[in-house]
Amino acid sequence: MRKLTKENLWLYILALLRESPLYGYEIKELIERKFGFSPGMVTCYVVLYKLESEGLIESMPKKESAIGPPRKYYRITKDGIRALDGALEFLERTLTLISKGGKA
Repeated sequence: MRKLTKENLWLYILALLRESPLYGYEIKELIERKFGFSPGMVTCYVVLYKLESEGLIESMPKKESAIGPPRKYYRITKDGIRALDGALEFLERTLTLISKGGKA
């Protein structure tokens, strides 16, 4: 299971960013709270960088924080929403096929 969650971390991140813009550490904490696993912080940032380089998310100017350093927020793009929707449809079809033992 751990392999599936790590390889699909981008889906979890896009799903969270669809709800609202978030900063890196907040994403990691929400994944743990909402989805029940704790990805490595470096892994989250690697995926965020990849998603941004692919145009699926974009970073916003850093915002000052009352506690700690300024935070870099990320938000999903229209391409990111399309990619997430397409991936969810693919996963639903895949699960249906697997549960039925193959082609319908």
